[in-house]
Amino acid sequence: MEIKNQTDNENEIMVQADGLVKIYKTKETEVLALQGLDLTVNRGELTALIGNSGSGKSTFLNMIGGLDRPSAGKLYVDGNNLFAMSEKELVLYKRDTVGFVWQNNGRNMLPYLTAIENIMLPMNLSSLKHKKDKALELLEMVGLSSKKHSKMNMLSGGEQQRIAIAIALANSPKLLLADEPTGSVDSATADYIFGIFSELNKGGQTILIVTHDMALSKKVKRVVAIRDGKISSERVLKEQFVDRVRESNIDWRAEDTQDEFVVLDKANRLQIPKELIDEMRLEDNKVKIAYKDDQIVISKP
Repeated sequence: MEIKNQTDNENEIMVQADGLVKIYKTKETEVLALQGLDLTVNRGELTALIGNSGSGKSTFLNMIGGLDRPSAGKLYVDGNNLFAMSEKELVLYKRDTVGFVWQNNGRNMLPYLTAIENIMLPMNLSSLKHKKDKALELLEMVGLSSKKHSKMNMLSGGEQQRIAIAIALANSPKLLLADEPTGSVDSATADYIFGIFSELNKGGQTILIVTHDMALSKKVKRVVAIRDGKISSERVLKEQFVDRVRESNIDWRAEDTQDEFVVLDKANRLQIPKELIDEMRLEDNKVKIAYKDDQIVISKP
């Protein structure tokens, strides 16, 4: 497996995507899912990816998870070059480096096994000792010790998702990936699941979440928006909300909790938010640009 010669600064990086491209080909057409995406995620960050359906966010998550191969560009995770991995190395990478929480609970658990048996299943592929003790610790962490002998059909959707988080953490992955983890649960359960992620992150776990859940995304310290296969903007949690993410008396959907920044790519291009373009009521695709009083001003011709 190819490992980069890392500097101290690079050692702080968990995910490094540089000009990442993904093309899906069929007999009739080609779909450009990622169009030169650049993103860095540092160790210990909890980052959310947002974007409309088809924007490329789940494609990106699947490539980080080793489930899909990039078409071009560079992608390193924990110093591993995902372009250079053999199939055998990729299996070890998926076992030891990343854990995946799916929105579809059927992909997380085997229905004929109990909760504790499902959690122990990934451990059977590793050399981890005291597997049952570790599984019991994970059940306690997600608040479901009493459900250890329950099979999937005996658990609610929210309970299944909490077991799925425990399964994803079974082999102590360096990076936890979650694809719409609150997409099929009620708001109370979504809050509980976010609480689990928050506690994990406080303990140093690096977490990357794809979500459409506005309340969840507005609690995250760093939110990256993908549009048309590129990073278009980033939102950063305002300082006054950093220590309040567990408070239930805040209307997280309505509150202005984050500052938004448009992201320049390596060619100094940016994507202007669509709602601002709509307000300008342009007649074509041209605008005037000027630098005035320490500001870049974009105006109609």
